[in-house]
Amino acid sequence: MSRVSSAPNRDDGGKPGASVAPRRGKGHVRGTVNRPRTDSRIRAVLGPTNTGKTHLAIERMCGHSSGAIGFPLRLLAREVYDKVCRLKGETECALITGEERIEPPNARYFMCTAEAMPRNGGGHAFVALDEAQLGADRERGHIFTDRLLNARGREETMLLGSATLEPLARKLLPGIEIEERPRFSTLSYAGSAKLSRLPPRTAIVAFSIEQVYQVAELLRRFRGGAAVVMGALSPQTRNRQVELFQSGEVDYIVATDAVGMGLNLDVHHVAFAALSKFDGVRQRRLTPAEMAQIAGRAGRHQTDGTFGTLSGNRRGAPLELTEDEIYAIENHRFAPITKLYWREPNPRFDNLDVLIGDLESRPIQDGLTAAPEAIDLAVLKRLAEQPDIADDVRTPGNVRRFWEACQLPDFRQQGPDAHARFVARLWSDLKNGHIGADFVAARISELGNTSGDIDTLQGRLSGIRSWAYICQRPDWVLARDEMAARARQAEAKLSDALHQKLTERFVNRRTSVLMKGMGKDAGLLRVELKDDGQVTVEDQPIGHLEGFRFVVDADASSEERKLMLAAAEKHMASLLAQKAQKLVADELGELSIAGGQVLRGDQPVAVLEKGKSPSRPRLVMAKELGQLDPAHRARLQDALELWLEEQLAPVAPLRALEDAATDPEAGTEVRALLLTLADRNGTTRREDAGLAHVPKEKRPFLRRLGVSIGSLDVFVPALLKPAPRILLKKLGLDPRPVREGMEAVIDLEDRPPAGYRRAGKQAIRIDMAEKLFRAAHEQRAKAPQGKDVRGFPVDTALATSMGLAPESFRSLMKDAGFRPGQPVVLAEGAFGPPRPVPWTWRAPRKDFAPARGAPRKPRGDAERKGKAGGRGKDGGKPRKGAPPPRRPEPKGDGGQAFAGLADLLKKG
Repeated sequence: MSRVSSAPNRDDGGKPGASVAPRRGKGHVRGTVNRPRTDSRIRAVLGPTNTGKTHLAIERMCGHSSGAIGFPLRLLAREVYDKVCRLKGETECALITGEERIEPPNARYFMCTAEAMPRNGGGHAFVALDEAQLGADRERGHIFTDRLLNARGREETMLLGSATLEPLARKLLPGIEIEERPRFSTLSYAGSAKLSRLPPRTAIVAFSIEQVYQVAELLRRFRGGAAVVMGALSPQTRNRQVELFQSGEVDYIVATDAVGMGLNLDVHHVAFAALSKFDGVRQRRLTPAEMAQIAGRAGRHQTDGTFGTLSGNRRGAPLELTEDEIYAIENHRFAPITKLYWREPNPRFDNLDVLIGDLESRPIQDGLTAAPEAIDLAVLKRLAEQPDIADDVRTPGNVRRFWEACQLPDFRQQGPDAHARFVARLWSDLKNGHIGADFVAARISELGNTSGDIDTLQGRLSGIRSWAYICQRPDWVLARDEMAARARQAEAKLSDALHQKLTERFVNRRTSVLMKGMGKDAGLLRVELKDDGQVTVEDQPIGHLEGFRFVVDADASSEERKLMLAAAEKHMASLLAQKAQKLVADELGELSIAGGQVLRGDQPVAVLEKGKSPSRPRLVMAKELGQLDPAHRARLQDALELWLEEQLAPVAPLRALEDAATDPEAGTEVRALLLTLADRNGTTRREDAGLAHVPKEKRPFLRRLGVSIGSLDVFVPALLKPAPRILLKKLGLDPRPVREGMEAVIDLEDRPPAGYRRAGKQAIRIDMAEKLFRAAHEQRAKAPQGKDVRGFPVDTALATSMGLAPESFRSLMKDAGFRPGQPVVLAEGAFGPPRPVPWTWRAPRKDFAPARGAPRKPRGDAERKGKAGGRGKDGGKPRKGAPPPRRPEPKGDGGQAFAGLADLLKKG
């Protein structure tokens, strides 16, 4: 019984396979196609989606004694495998992909990925190739072309695909029987719709993981939740997510374009979240045929379907389908495929140069063109240039084994350079024999950790797929079956954890009606980042992204503009910060700030120079990073700046002071105070604040900024917390020592740390000191007035609870103008608690101090007369009957001091 050779695959379609056909015969001419001589009937069943092509192939295969079908996706192969198992039984069916092999000893029906199916059909009675038009795909086309030309069944061969393949099929396969099948249901254009107005049973298609997450998050908040399907998911996770949708638990599913490759879902409407994608070379608009392949998922069997776009204008071009595209999709009229990609499927292994030459050879036959350089060939060429590797690859056997290693799929999507390093490490073990089972088990165990967020779990799933592929190779790993079983178990655990995380994040029964009923909060508005960088709030365009920077559009709508801008700022900051955090972590690892520098460990990555304001330092990258290419360096610079912006969040109150200083509403007097506060990192002595010049009507403006005017200090309480004080120290803005805990009271050996005021041999945090002063002023205001009253009591319980010693408390209160009197001694023979110590208060200082050595202002006659105690013109005794002399009001800051007291009492 023939067996299907193992070959690579990936969920978004797979990579070039590792299965290698026998050496070419003598009659083979480079660039031509050798077709096996066979009497089997070759039939092409072509047509749009929902025509029953795959169902027909399954029926035909089950009618033969054996068969094999090649699919474009691992997920689709698994879906059909489950269906055939229900018809024929598990002992009769096999599933062969790059990462998974379920092959009972007596299996007769094989479901494979295109890369894993046998090149010549494997001797099965029936052979079919699904989505054969993918021979025109840049990355995987040569695999599909080779199977189209060479894979044959003994009794019947069937090609399934789009009608655009018909001209080339007739040219390449003379005598082929073409059968066109009509679509069971109609497909019509429904126009654009807001996300909040999409009908139930809708699939939203995006073309990046970030966009999938963004749309799913909006659906969770406003429509109750969504299932998520991406090519990177394992079959188990994908099936459980689909079940959420199929069972009706959620009415929406968000998917990548992998949904267009035959995955059967109960979808009534397909909405495009974007009309362009990156095809491996450039960002381009989808072709009408690609749009139809995706839109065709709407409507199954006799149920009609609709398609459309998410509403909202985009920068450059609106997200709208043209009339020609709509006509083509509705009527299934597309330009025919003019060429298929081809690469030498059976290269020679004499040496590396011969192998590379064969793989880069061009076809001679009309209708075929040389395939672009795939990642396996790119890795081969990079490693062949390294002498330490090339010297070990000399014999044909080693060349063949080395080429198989290079064909390891890039499941992690890291690109040729990073993937080449991984293959090089793999080859260092393979060139001497097998990879040890203990080593493989350790790697699988590391990747099997189910903790972490969605991105972390997806990364581990990609990693475990690499090891699952390695364990499937027949001669790479010792204890192959055991290691493959461990890899499958790890993937299953990760899949369960990922499904749970996806459900927790994107399924929520609270609807948009409930959310909108909570009021017009900026955090509840729908903010969307389009694929072209445009930012919309409630479908109103307000700006765009230039790299990582948000720029407000000049023609943005004026309706509720401030609220929309606040929403964009609130949402986009966190979104871009996460993106930048990931980029920085991938490029540089864990970073920290110390001594005015950004460090990775002890190595400086960037220097924080003086910027427009103290809280906005300018980031200058280290000279070592200047060797990067300009595009990569600019991208990293933007990411670092966003990372720094997130790290600077604790000093946001300081930024608020700096911004308010430029507000025309502040006025010159308040601006001077704000600049002083900003320059002194949020705290300044009252006498240095110039409060005498600040108008009374500006005090509410200061309070809105979080500025507190105390008895001795003007300060911002939010900047007295540990996070901002530590950050100011790390940034080099405050050279004073910092208490990491910012306790209320500490013992003092030297000068007070930042944010503290001396209190005898202790120091107290400024806001705590003001709390004591305010309590004392409140008790003073409540005390009875009269000439027989000697003072007022001051409760020391609050100070004691803070940890302030009695002598430290007296020293602190003295600075604020409070002085204790003499304790009242009980009369002889009297019993009871002692009377509280009476306190008195006198304004301790002025709100502004004259410069040292400045001449005193000469006193005028009025002052001299006042000093004479209100006497008459001759300085003698007061006139008879005159009212008693008034006590003169305190000069200098006396009035201001009482005004300050009034403010304190109002705030209290």
